[in-house]
Amino acid sequence: MTVLRWPLSMVRLLLQSMALATGQIWANKLRSILTTLGIIIGVGAVTAVISALTGLKTFVLDEFQTLGTNKIFVWPDRPESGRFANASWRVIRFQPDQFDGWKQECSSIAALTRMQEVRGDIRYADKVLDGARITGIEPDWHTIENRYVTIGRPFSVTDQERYEQVCIISTDLRDQLRLDRDCTGQSILISDRRFTVVGLVEPNPESAFGFDGSNSRAEVFIPFSTSWRMDDGWMQVMAASKSPDVSQDAMAEMRALLRKTRRLQPEDPDTFGVAAMQDVIDSFQKMSFVISLIAFGIVAISLVVGGVGIMNIMLVSVSERTREIGLRKAVGARPSAILLQFLVEAVMLCFLGGLFGLAAGWGVTLVLVTAANLEKARIPLWAMLLSFGFAALVGVVFGMFPAIKAARLDPIEALRHE
Repeated sequence: MTVLRWPLSMVRLLLQSMALATGQIWANKLRSILTTLGIIIGVGAVTAVISALTGLKTFVLDEFQTLGTNKIFVWPDRPESGRFANASWRVIRFQPDQFDGWKQECSSIAALTRMQEVRGDIRYADKVLDGARITGIEPDWHTIENRYVTIGRPFSVTDQERYEQVCIISTDLRDQLRLDRDCTGQSILISDRRFTVVGLVEPNPESAFGFDGSNSRAEVFIPFSTSWRMDDGWMQVMAASKSPDVSQDAMAEMRALLRKTRRLQPEDPDTFGVAAMQDVIDSFQKMSFVISLIAFGIVAISLVVGGVGIMNIMLVSVSERTREIGLRKAVGARPSAILLQFLVEAVMLCFLGGLFGLAAGWGVTLVLVTAANLEKARIPLWAMLLSFGFAALVGVVFGMFPAIKAARLDPIEALRHE
């Protein structure tokens, strides 16, 4: 019983302090609300910022997931120094045979396709499209982009080796040219060359990083070897690592292969660029973290201002209730009980501000979901706990000085106070 007496007395004292604090706050409702205005703004801003950043982060990461997190992009690039700094584009550009040994040299890469954009219009009967995308690809393109042929067949090894004039088109292109639903076997003109449609590819997923323009989703794909014979100009490469975790290894292997096939000396800078989608994701994660820290720093100012308001009103409260404090001390109240009473009152004021602030943040979140179309915006549980925890900390820090002042009052002098 002796062991339990002290904890029970502390719980009883805490409950009494909370009841007294509630009575004081209720007796001065308007003053209490005005006092907590800074806390309301601070907590509301914190929860709204976290909600917006959570929604934006989820949205962007979902977009990257749609694009593929294990993609690797390789392109020719003129260095800023070295013997290739002023080289012509014909020297800097890739040659298809520079990637012939990727399967043997790049064990971390699962798939690779050489790609080339071809300029030209597309014709069928009296229909002409100028804005369609014409791209030379290899069979691995379907695996990397996760877009497969739904009707017909993909390109074969024979198509690549014989430079066949065959094509795979998107459903959007089919509809714009008014081809048959199953248009395999029909012919279209690409830059005045006749190509036979052998398949239809899945549509490009809707993405915030997608294409623009009225004909942006009108796509036609031809074998890379055929596009290179049509125009041996500028090519690039897209690959997929076996997993996002080995993207760095895949990039290093690709870099070693290209330095070897392009006959670069040890002192020569790279004449190409290599980037992984995972690097972009990591950069975005770091950027969002920095933005969060800056936002929290700005919001903390309003919480500090709110804390100063809490301390000011608690000092006023101590002054107003000096005789009450003296009376309580005269009948045996300990300084610790007086300190706890005023400290609990300060913390409860901050909790009250935190509750209203959380409601304000929730309202802003609903606005983001409806008006800004940020469907993934939400207030996570840790943000709620952080807001209330910070509010309690402000109450303790800024309520401590008035509480100590009240606890140190001399009971005789307090009873004489008018």
